[in-house]
Amino acid sequence: QVQLVESGGGLVQAGGSLRLSCAHSGSTFINPNMGWFRQAPGKEREFVAAINYNGARTYYADSVKGRFTISRDNALSTMFLQMNSLTAEDTAVYYCNAGTITGDLYSPLDYWGQGTQVTVSL
Repeated sequence: QVQLVESGGGLVQAGGSLRLSCAHSGSTFINPNMGWFRQAPGKEREFVAAINYNGARTYYADSVKGRFTISRDNALSTMFLQMNSLTAEDTAVYYCNAGTITGDLYSPLDYWGQGTQVTVSL
């Protein structure tokens, strides 16, 4: 099993920044490939970014490329999402996930955190 706990969400003005964290624990994976997803009201959950087990490879949705940075600190068993230049369209519940990476494709496994709300005000 893998346990995932997100933190760092909140309310921020447009143009501002937030940093999300996801702490992972459990015996199934030591350092899993991990990703961030988000779900806005009335919309399906969508991929945001992913990072491989050692942080050497990262992947981003086009909508966040150049604004968001995913990283990890395996010594802390924690993944991060630095979000800059936030807009109202980034308002959503953000979830972290453990998954697999094949080529350039990240596929989520059924390991999800509880989610953290990010609200960007105009």
